[in-house]
Parts: sequence; C-alpha cells; structure tokens
Amino acid sequence: MATQEFPDSLSVVLAGVQRMIRRRLREGFPAPPLRGAQIELLRLVAVRPGIRVSDAAKELYLAGNSVSTLVNQLSRAGYLLRETDPDDRRSARLLPTEAAGARLSEWEARRRALMREQVEHLSDEDRAALAAALPALRRLAGNLHEGGAGGEAAGGQRVEGS
Repeated sequence: MATQEFPDSLSVVLAGVQRMIRRRLREGFPAPPLRGAQIELLRLVAVRPGIRVSDAAKELYLAGNSVSTLVNQLSRAGYLLRETDPDDRRSARLLPTEAAGARLSEWEARRRALMREQVEHLSDEDRAALAAALPALRRLAGNLHEGGAGGEAAGGQRVEGS
C-alpha cells in the first residue's frame, strides 16, 4: 500500500470496525439507542461526577448549547441529574443516575464479550499484529485528542460501544 493511501485506509477501517461494533451491540439491546454524543457525555459524567456543563463542553469539543441540549435529552431519559453548582449558582453540575450506571455497565459488558469472541476467531498472527499495533493506536488517539502535530483541535466524537 502506498504511503499516502495508508492514513485514509486506516481511517476507513477504524470507522468500519466501530460501526460494526455498534450495530452488533444494538441487536437485542433492550433500551432505545443513544447517539454518539449522548453516550460520550454519559461516560464523561460517570468518570467525573459533578462536572460543569461548560467543562463537559470543553472536554468533548462541543459547543455549550449543544451540551445543554444533550443534558436536557439525557435528563428526560432518566440518565442525568443537573444540580446547581454551590460555588457558582449560574452553573450546573452533572451527575449520573443509577440508570445511567446500569446502562453503561451493561453496554461495556456486552462490548467486552463481543470483542473477546471476535478476537478468538482471528489467527494467532492477526492477534499478535493487533496487539503490537495498540501502542501506536493509543498515541494516534492521544494526538487526535490533543490536536495532533497540526495544532488543530479534534472535533470528532466517540460513540457508544467504542
């Protein structure tokens, strides 16, 4: 493969893998599907309970009003609680509900099981190649998160099941 084709091919393959993971996990999942930005916000709030809406927007590279819309959707669905920040009454802090924790836990367990099953079907050589690629993929993800060598902020969103 020509060097200039590699980045495009890598991007297409990674996106395809993520898309197929989401499709396979949605099959038979009892709850209505959440959009990528919704699940990403839920994951962030689960890791950082009490995060302010503005800080969540910065962390996810989304506009504040977009995060507010997501918060409203997830609050109506019973996944997020919004409370007034005691340090700044104009700000809201976000907390996950028990339903959010249960949903994230179930999704993660299903994702782990699916990936274990699929990796077991690969040859030893393919498993070794994927394992050897993990450090480079982690650096690539870090570069994208930090803006990479070009200095531009990444605007991509991770999705449920990623």
